[in-house]
Amino acid sequence: MENPADLRYTESHEWVRRDDDGTFTIGITAHAQDALGELVYVELPEVGRQVDKGEACIVVESTKAASDVYAPVAGEVLAVNEALTTDPQIVNSDPFGEGWLIKLRPTDAADFDSLMSAADYTASTEA
Repeated sequence: MENPADLRYTESHEWVRRDDDGTFTIGITAHAQDALGELVYVELPEVGRQVDKGEACIVVESTKAASDVYAPVAGEVLAVNEALTTDPQIVNSDPFGEGWLIKLRPTDAADFDSLMSAADYTASTEA
């Protein structure tokens, strides 16, 4: 699965989409979900929580392991993907779409530009 060019990425395999209203939608990459295997549980943060860049704020559990998901930028959690509480495998089937994890109001919208491009992220996962 290709990494969409309109997203930005982190070395820890999160993706960020800048939405039209200035908020950010965040998820894990196809590479991450493939490495984890079939997800069986997702623990999402509370709406309203403030997260710092690099803070572990989500836990995903698969048949292989549990893994933290880190906030790629600082901000306030505006929404969580409630569908994942009953069907976490949506992340496996559509990691860049319906499998999003949280929506954030960023503390600094310019942080988006400091994240990796799709080409850079793809190169880092192929190394």
